[in-house]
Amino acid sequence: MAQPVLAGVDGSAESLAAAQWAAREAVRRDRPLRLLHARSPYPRGGGGRSASAARRHLARRLLREAEDRIRAACPDVRLFDEQVEGPATEALVEAARQAELLVLGSRGLSAFTGFLLGSVSRGVVARTTRPVVLVRAGGETTDGHLVPSDGLPAARTGHRDVVLGLDVTEPCDEVVDFAFEAARSRGARLRAVHAWRAPGTPGPGATGPADGTHRAEEWLGFLSAVLRVWRDKYPDVPVVETVAEGRPGTVLVKAASGAGLLVVGHRTPGRPPVRRAGPVTHAVVHRADCAVAVVPHT
Repeated sequence: MAQPVLAGVDGSAESLAAAQWAAREAVRRDRPLRLLHARSPYPRGGGGRSASAARRHLARRLLREAEDRIRAACPDVRLFDEQVEGPATEALVEAARQAELLVLGSRGLSAFTGFLLGSVSRGVVARTTRPVVLVRAGGETTDGHLVPSDGLPAARTGHRDVVLGLDVTEPCDEVVDFAFEAARSRGARLRAVHAWRAPGTPGPGATGPADGTHRAEEWLGFLSAVLRVWRDKYPDVPVVETVAEGRPGTVLVKAASGAGLLVVGHRTPGRPPVRRAGPVTHAVVHRADCAVAVVPHT
């Protein structure tokens, strides 16, 4: 069987939104959708057969609720589900090894720090070797569809841009290919964005803004050169190339405002494995107002 799109389900509004996003993505990719719920092996109040049976019953109810919503919103999806016992982070990381990608929910908006990412999502993003998409609940879905209060998608209105955050000094094929394929499958425009930083404050006699303009033109030339082969591979995807001076996280969050999906890379180092994402990934998954795809690469 083809590798599925995997969605983690815990009964929260965020996980239900993520599951619906995953269902539409599964249909676009012609993949089955797998829902996974991880039951805690250390429940409050102790264990025992009765407690274990109650946890299984609750998990079944949560999965059934997610299935009902998904089938109402996306009846063409091929759907199956599973519940496992164990820590959620480890269960999702392990299940993602056999998945096309993993979709998880964010935890809503904080007035001080932006979107909150739970410990499970943070752990999965830092450790998995498969792409992870983080989806927020409410407002707009991330593929260009409005969502009313009941969580189901409204009428189709087309697809918003896919934004690709790209470091032209170290371009990664997996990240670029994911973004182009996402734009192609949606019939959306791809906006490729590179953030650059000036080497230092101009000294006496420096040209200042003109010098910055020249550097921006050079970076745009690099970006165009990197994307040339991908434009040839995906001739039907309209591409807009943008460079901007500033911190990458800040530039990408601004560029993704109103977009359907933001795609960034996450370097997976050798041993020992890290337990957190890099600074750019951390910034965008907490502050971007659209879904964020984090694509691991070496």
